[in-house]
This record gives sequence, structure tokens and C-alpha cells, in this order.
Amino acid sequence: MDELIDSFSEKAKRYIHSLPKRTVFPTKEHLVNMKGFDVPLQEHSMDPLDVMDELDRFGSPATVASSGNRYFGFVIGGALPAPLGANLLAGVWDQNAGIEVASPVSSYIETVCRKWLVDLLHLPTETEVGFVTGATMANFTGLAAARHALLARAGWDVENDGLFHAPLIRVIVGEEVHVSLLKALSMLGLGKNRVTRVPVDSQGRMRANAVPRYDEPTLICTQAGNVNTGAFDPIEEICEAASSAHAWVHVDGAFGLWAAASPRYEQMLTGIHRADSWATDAHKWLNVPYDSGLVFVKEKEHLVSCMSTTAAYLVSRTAREPFCYVPELSRRSRGIEIWAALRSLGKTGLANLIESNCESASWFADKLSSAGYQVLNDVVLNQVLVSFGDSGMTQRVIQRIQDDGTCWCGGTEWHGKTAMRISVSSWKTTQQDIEDSVNAILRIAGEEAERHPGYPVE
Repeated sequence: MDELIDSFSEKAKRYIHSLPKRTVFPTKEHLVNMKGFDVPLQEHSMDPLDVMDELDRFGSPATVASSGNRYFGFVIGGALPAPLGANLLAGVWDQNAGIEVASPVSSYIETVCRKWLVDLLHLPTETEVGFVTGATMANFTGLAAARHALLARAGWDVENDGLFHAPLIRVIVGEEVHVSLLKALSMLGLGKNRVTRVPVDSQGRMRANAVPRYDEPTLICTQAGNVNTGAFDPIEEICEAASSAHAWVHVDGAFGLWAAASPRYEQMLTGIHRADSWATDAHKWLNVPYDSGLVFVKEKEHLVSCMSTTAAYLVSRTAREPFCYVPELSRRSRGIEIWAALRSLGKTGLANLIESNCESASWFADKLSSAGYQVLNDVVLNQVLVSFGDSGMTQRVIQRIQDDGTCWCGGTEWHGKTAMRISVSSWKTTQQDIEDSVNAILRIAGEEAERHPGYPVE
């Protein structure tokens, strides 16, 4: 085991040191070399050191350097040093975090994190927290609590009696609702095609005055941080209208919820404390290793009622059994990494991380706009949408940027127009990284313009 740990340490250090110099996306050669994994499974056991060597030889070069400093795709943050170390230590501890008696330390750390997170994000003090895999399961869990509460008010026990013949729940979403929330609705039996869609403005924000009136049990799903523009729904207005009808307001804040930790951006979330549940990723803007998400529910009883289970061998020793707040029983100790990230950053460090990423996004937008390319969104957070001409030209530029390897940006569609999306989310990204990336983008876009002179910049 000592030899294995020494081998791992050497490989890990080499990989981390390589990140600033390598291409962000693996080369074609490295992708082809992955075939080294595909061998007949041997009859006899293999030395763990040899297994690690193969994994490193064929796997490390074929990874995407999303934990590096020039990755701007899919709102993926790079792991901070402290939570990365905590992740490794948690792996050595190998704890089952689902049950307090199986891991008192995991349960206690989650209790501490709950207190820190609720304070940091300015949520009601009684809010309960569940530690899940990511925003999809955070949305699922928060919406399950909503389903329980709304049907319980209508006199229906959904956990025991299911949805057959249950009162209908009206679900309201914005036209720019994220697919992860629709997936959660479909898994809960609420139907992603049965939703009422509310028109949005030019930045993807739900129009509060367009939310329909309702009498039946109603669930309103809002968004804190549009995945393309970074814009926020008018959550306070929606909560005000919902309160008189006892509707449940859920906030999908996969990355945008963390803006509450920044004095500069927290006003974007004014009134968010009036919602009933919230979902976010920790592996996005908190920059902890995959996978890690958080669900927050204002009234603990609704979360516990839909998530807890009973069995003779699951004896509760404390007031907070971890399995009562998430779908899983057995699971890894995600709270350890979140504790390490918050402990290492502190309130100021987290605010600085968020604000520096947003400043970098604005700098990206200014440089690309000054060069004559069209920035399609108001850059209010860490997201930038840019067009290099028509769809064909923009797609070619995106592909060449990805092939070039200096940085990695993805493509998207915005209001019927193909765009490149830049998401600045990593603690590692420096001003030099932004400048190098902008220079590469401008060089490639210029070359494509020369090759295709019939495609003017719009």
C-alpha cells in the first residue's frame, strides 16, 4: 500500500504540473491510445502498481483539462487545493456517509456545512440541506419536497399512495428552463410536457407579469443564472405573487446561487430567501471535485417526509440522519470536500473567486466586441455569448478553437442564432490565461474570415 500511495503521489503531481502547458482537449493520438484499456480480462490477479501504471499511461493524456486554467465550457470549475486534498483523504477514509452510525465524522461535517452554507447564501436559518451528486438530483430532491407539501395540503399522501388519482399539480416554468429541471420533473411523474411555459425577455428572464393565475396546487420553477446569459428570473416578484396562493417556489441556481456570497452580486438574488427550495452545484462555482451538489429546503419536515425511510437496522442516534435528506442511503462523504473548500476560502475568498471570474467574463466580452464580433447577451455574471457571423462561420470558429487547444469553449443556440459560450468558473484562471485565450480566439476568427470572405461579421 505504501508503494501504491507513493506511485499515486508521483503521478498526481506530474498530471497537475502538466495542466498549464498541455492542450485543453486531448489530441487525436491520445484518444486513439485509449484502446490500450480494451484488452481481454485476464484470468489471474494483477499487481495494483501495474494497474495504476496502465491507468496513467492510457488515461491521463486522454483527459480534458477541465481542472486547468483555460477551460471555459459547461460552467465547470477546477478543484481547489483544499477540497482536492479532502477528496483524497475521504477516499482513504472510505466512509459510508448515508448513516450517522456508519460515519459520525461525515454526519457531523454535514451539520457544520449546513450552518455555514445557509448563512453564506442568506437563506432562512431553519433551512435544511441535502448533499447530492449535482444540480439534477438537487432539483429532483427539492421538487420531491414540493410535490409532498403541495399534495399533503390537498389531503393526499403521495409517498404511500403514489400519483394514481392524486390531485393535479400545476407546474409553471420559464421558456428558458434548464433541461436538468425538466428531467427531474419527468422522474417525479409530474411530466416535462405538462408544464405551463412563461414567456421570457431578451436575456431569458421569466416575465413575472406573464405568470398565469392559479387556484390548484402550483409549483413555480424559477432560475438563478441562465445557463447561456447568466441572467436571473425576477424571483422576488414571483415569490410575492405566489405567497397569496400558497404556491411552492423552487429556484434552480446550479451556479448562480453562489452569487449570493458576493457583496457585489448578491443584489441579483434579492428576495430569494422567500422561495421554498433551492438547488445548486458545488462542483461548479465552489470548485470542489466531482460530483457534488446541494439541495436546500426551507421547511425540514417536507424534505424528511419525502426522503426518509424506516428499517429496523437503521437506528437513528442523532437528530440528523444524513439519509433523511437525500435519495441515496449508501453514498460517499461529499460534505468533507465542501467543508474543506469553505474553510480554505472563507467568505472573502469565495467572494473574490466569484467576482474575479465575472470580471474575466466582462474582459472577454469587451475584447471580442471591440474586435467587431457580436456579443449576444448582457454580461451580468460569468457567461458570454459571442457570434462570429452566421451559424456556419461561428461553428467553424468554435471547432477550430477546440482543436487549437489554447482554451476550450462550447457552442449553443440563442434566439435561433448559433453562438460560442464562454463560462469562466475556475479559481485557476488568471489575467494571462484570459489574454492568451482571447488572442487565440481572435487569431482563429480572423483566419476563418480570410478563408471565407463572403461571411461578414454581424
